[in-house]
Amino acid sequence: MNALTHTDYHFPGQTGVYHGKVRDVYHLGQQLCMVATDRISAFDVILPEGIPYKGQVLTQIAAKFLDATADICPNWKRACPDPQVTMGVYCEGFPIEMIVRGYLCGSAWRAYKSGVREICGVRLPEGMRENERFPEPIITPTTKAEIGEHDEDISKEEILAKGLATPEEYAILERYTLALFKRGTAIAAKQGLILVDTKYEFGKHDGEIYLMDEIHTPDSSRYFYADGYAERFAAGEPQRQLSKEFVREWLMDNGFQGKEGQKVPEMTPEVVQRIADRYIELYERITGETFERAATDDVAERIARNVEAYLG
Repeated sequence: MNALTHTDYHFPGQTGVYHGKVRDVYHLGQQLCMVATDRISAFDVILPEGIPYKGQVLTQIAAKFLDATADICPNWKRACPDPQVTMGVYCEGFPIEMIVRGYLCGSAWRAYKSGVREICGVRLPEGMRENERFPEPIITPTTKAEIGEHDEDISKEEILAKGLATPEEYAILERYTLALFKRGTAIAAKQGLILVDTKYEFGKHDGEIYLMDEIHTPDSSRYFYADGYAERFAAGEPQRQLSKEFVREWLMDNGFQGKEGQKVPEMTPEVVQRIADRYIELYERITGETFERAATDDVAERIARNVEAYLG
């Protein structure tokens, strides 16, 4: 199995390219070609080994959820000519990510455990426990960091004060975020999963706010298994989850949290395989479909052939 960790395409009509942490976005005029590579990042660091099929999992889950939420808000997707490629319209992105949380866990729990009771201007109730459900989902935005930099928490008030969105725009972002999370929660529940938290990115196309990028994938979301949640919570035990959090936990257990001077632990073939299996498991759980592995003998050439055929 070959993992795609680098791309360097020159498509017809190409005017530029942006290499992100995980995705490489090729600009073709008003059209975008987004290639989901098999790179994996954690703590805002791109890890040294790629994960086979990860890009396919992300692309195909995102495509399904973009289609399943198109009635809530317009989105950028137009076609998926390859299992790791999404073609769509260009949007001028807001420099923020809309994080929505239904449960207290992950970084929010780590902050809460240390005594923090306000995140991004949102007051948190006293006496909460790890993995406890919030009375209502909360929105805790972050700034959108460049590669190598860390996303920073930001409040609604700071977003408006800095002019990152107008009050009217932010009201729409907030409404879309909660509606998308509600829909994602309902779809996950049908598959025996709990959508714990996720992030959405938005931009403007022809003056209208569009949902961009991925949605409800294991890179952008955290899922718990619904079966056994209540019992584990009552006993104070860790939840069974499908998300990238298990990668972060493996890194932390091996002394890495992205801090200066720390070294990424060795990613053996066994570790890589285990991560790949977890991504495929999430795909099958959240979609209810069997994952069809695309050919990986030459992923880069396959993508080039399919995109060029699509461009015609």
